[in-house]
Amino acid sequence: MKKIIEGSQTRRDFILTGTVGIGLLLTGTGGYALAAKKPEAKEEEIGPVEDLMREHGVLRRVLLIYEDALRRLDSGKDLPPETVSSAAGIIRRFIEEYHEKLEQHELFTRFRQAGKLVPLVDVLHEQHRVGRKLTDAVLQSTTSASLADAASQRRLAEALRQFLRMYRPHAAWEDTVLFPAFRSLVSPQEYEDLGEKFEAKEHELFGKDGFENIVKQVSELEKKLGIYDLAQFTPK
Repeated sequence: MKKIIEGSQTRRDFILTGTVGIGLLLTGTGGYALAAKKPEAKEEEIGPVEDLMREHGVLRRVLLIYEDALRRLDSGKDLPPETVSSAAGIIRRFIEEYHEKLEQHELFTRFRQAGKLVPLVDVLHEQHRVGRKLTDAVLQSTTSASLADAASQRRLAEALRQFLRMYRPHAAWEDTVLFPAFRSLVSPQEYEDLGEKFEAKEHELFGKDGFENIVKQVSELEKKLGIYDLAQFTPK
């Protein structure tokens, strides 16, 4: 431990670090007092697979919005079109333009290069393409004018139904087969670097609290439809 300097330097604060994290601080009376050194807050580190899986949580909550919209269409109940179009906008910006592009560029490419799970990757990639077409259909069908007639409502209902049918197994296969296998394709260092790369891209596109803000947007849509309360999904 360093020696405390006295004399002309009595107005300084000396913080001496040690294995126990204790520092010496100069008091206002010229004496010294012990003070615990607080550890600096460390930003949470999230691996690339964990990052993709929590983004699947956003996808699944939007699927609940789609499911409620479909129920309303099938039963003839009122459906605020802007709620569905906003949900589809989240799918377009956050899932298709960000999440799926990361999967395609960073995961699918590595699986193909390694010759592993290539048939699965090909199906998943094709489903991304089809999903974009379905999102186009949802966005085109959720203006006030487009929902005015029964034919338009049927087209929207069919697009929602197909999206739900495809993306539930799509996300499940990625979570249970593709993502667990990815760790074997990269070194620990490359895995860590990818986590930082994913985080940097998220901040670039959506801001520092990008994920949290997207979740808030989804929550607001759930509240408008009356499906925000998790307890309502518990069987009686």
